[in-house]
Amino acid sequence: MITNPILPGFNPDPSICRVGSDYYLATSTFEWYPGVQIHHSTDLVNWTLVSRPLNRAAQLDMRGNPDSCGIWAPCLSHADGRFWLVYTDVKRLDGAFKDAPNYVVTCDTINGDWSDPIYVNSSGFDPSLFHDADGRKYFVNMQWNHRGPGTGVNPAHDSFDGILLQEWSETDGLTGPVRNIYAGTPRGLTEAPHIFKRNGWYYLTTAEGGTGYEHAVTLARSSDIWGPYEDHPDLHVMSAKGAPDHPVQRTGHGQYVEAEDGTGWHTYLMGRPITDANGKGRFCPCGRETGIARVVWRDDWLYLEDGGLLSPETIPTDHPPAVAAPVIHNHFTALPPEFQWLRTPYPDRIFHVADRALVLTGRESIGSWFEQALVARRQEHLAYHAETTVTFDPTTFQQAAGLTTYYNRGKFHAALITHDAEQGRVLTLMSCMGDFPDGALSFPLAKDVPLADGPVTLSVQVTGPDQQFYWAQGGGRPQPFGPVLPANIISDEGGRGEHASFTGAFVGMVAFDITGSGRQAAFGSFAYHPQPFQRS
Repeated sequence: MITNPILPGFNPDPSICRVGSDYYLATSTFEWYPGVQIHHSTDLVNWTLVSRPLNRAAQLDMRGNPDSCGIWAPCLSHADGRFWLVYTDVKRLDGAFKDAPNYVVTCDTINGDWSDPIYVNSSGFDPSLFHDADGRKYFVNMQWNHRGPGTGVNPAHDSFDGILLQEWSETDGLTGPVRNIYAGTPRGLTEAPHIFKRNGWYYLTTAEGGTGYEHAVTLARSSDIWGPYEDHPDLHVMSAKGAPDHPVQRTGHGQYVEAEDGTGWHTYLMGRPITDANGKGRFCPCGRETGIARVVWRDDWLYLEDGGLLSPETIPTDHPPAVAAPVIHNHFTALPPEFQWLRTPYPDRIFHVADRALVLTGRESIGSWFEQALVARRQEHLAYHAETTVTFDPTTFQQAAGLTTYYNRGKFHAALITHDAEQGRVLTLMSCMGDFPDGALSFPLAKDVPLADGPVTLSVQVTGPDQQFYWAQGGGRPQPFGPVLPANIISDEGGRGEHASFTGAFVGMVAFDITGSGRQAAFGSFAYHPQPFQRS
């Protein structure tokens, strides 16, 4: 039985392809490095991370990219004996413009060294590559319109100015006319185009309604790749709009795949909302995740197998109480595969492994868009316990290292070892409570905790909308410190809502040294323990 999400935790914008009996799923990574996650499965149930292909400066350098920029909506395909990956590196989010260069890379094997990128265009984001049966290739992306109200092809949202199509080849680039082939439905915000062909029809899958609770998978078809495209009889194939109590929300942005036995499946972006500590609101602590649904064909139109627009409830949406086994690293010989860092293609400047520890070199402040030493893993469960042991000897309050629950520069909590002029080495708490754009800090601990010499064990217990930090030294029992903090801040909807919030929550290790001297912190272990959680 398939358990949704099939890729829990921040894994949005799923692009799927099949090669023989193997399925490959690519998801967005935004500002996290290396770029793009690719998972592999042979049964659509069990998935294993096999590649993060954009892993060197020639392919991707996101230093300076704002929060929630970087890698948007990759498209993964296989043709001519090779894998093809199309991606955007978004350089601007706020304001009327989106600077969104689009690239193509290729590789003979999914986990090999992918090629240097071929630049394609910058007219909009969410690019996709379609390989037609005659060998011709077509590049498709949404067009961004910066001109304002009344100037776009879809009055529901003028900035999302339709879907562009143009022929493309690896040797000649874009050739021939570029045409706007689809304006979208009245839902608007038309993006994430994917083309596939079946029974003589060209099908255009798009996402509409934004990345929130009005999100949808939209389908149109044409007998000619250039259109005109006819909307699906229901307009949308999948959407949870109008069903706020359904356990799967924000469904949209996916891709069709056909199994070897001819059955049809459609991936989709999804969220698992919970309420805050007061039982109000809807928050997705695990961010935008990936689900999959069985689909059927009627009159050459695609529908969910069980009908309607809701992801079927017969597929479980929460992991059972046994959840999953803990992931424990008692020492480090290399960076474990579940961890990533932010923006920079030069990780040696922010971390290395030495003496069975992950050593972070303090660089810029927590939340920097250029070079910060923060190495973290996704929150994949609605409740978990994480723990790390750190050795760090700061000499000034401008040096700090510890454990953080992190969303972006405006939404984080951090338990930090730092220095106080009167007390010496101390433990403090630092939070940013969703303050855009100022990033105002709060310090929830009434009085810093003085520390003895030696390693410090820091841990955090996250239970739905709440979290509590703990500390211990010298083999002592972990003691809570500071108040219970709002974990729902570390979510897409936390703080001021979806402003720069398209990703998901992380938990991990951080160090900064804003003196510029690069003080180092050694993390000897890290553990992540999933725990059961009952929705209210």
